[in-house]
Amino acid sequence: MAEALREGLEIDSYSVEIAHTGEEGFFRLNSEQFDLVILDVMLPGRTGIEIVSTARKKGLRTPVLLLTARDAIEDRVRGLDAGADDYLVKPFAFAELSARVRALLRRGSAASPTSLRFHDLAMDLIGRTVTRNSRAIDLTAKEFELLEYLLNHPGEVVSRTMIAQQVWKEMARHTPLDNAIDVHMVRLRRKIDDGFSPKLLHTVRGVGFVVRVEQ
Repeated sequence: MAEALREGLEIDSYSVEIAHTGEEGFFRLNSEQFDLVILDVMLPGRTGIEIVSTARKKGLRTPVLLLTARDAIEDRVRGLDAGADDYLVKPFAFAELSARVRALLRRGSAASPTSLRFHDLAMDLIGRTVTRNSRAIDLTAKEFELLEYLLNHPGEVVSRTMIAQQVWKEMARHTPLDNAIDVHMVRLRRKIDDGFSPKLLHTVRGVGFVVRVEQ
């Protein structure tokens, strides 16, 4: 069914990624950014209900559509209470799923934040400006995207692989982007932290990078 949904959604011009187990889905949901999640309730390893419930507690705001074979009212209520935005019972017509996807994406787009803030660092995503302690900071386009990704994961260590996929949009590359990422991080850290206290951008040796307050 996952492959059939992928085919239909790609015909509708969506880019689709598939996770075949609950554990894989939960990991990708926490390490990558998506505009919408279509989540089957019955997954091996971790159920869809467990995934959406835990993800919402961690602050996930991405729209979630649950798919299930269970049609009882209490099952629908349980899914919605766990944090799902919509609920579709199998079997269903693809046209109905497509319509619900469009509706959820419209809702999610309307709710997208226009700014990000961490400590005294602020990003205006519309005007594409950055300030720290009200002082303007001039960033290149790639530095802005890198900082935006980090600020969307405050306190979380993000790996170079995650940055390569989400900022550079390199999903499969023979030559690692580690050097390019490190160079951009050095420049970004210099602009964000030099002359300011506390320091906000940090390297976690052997793992990746994190935004957090350290003196």
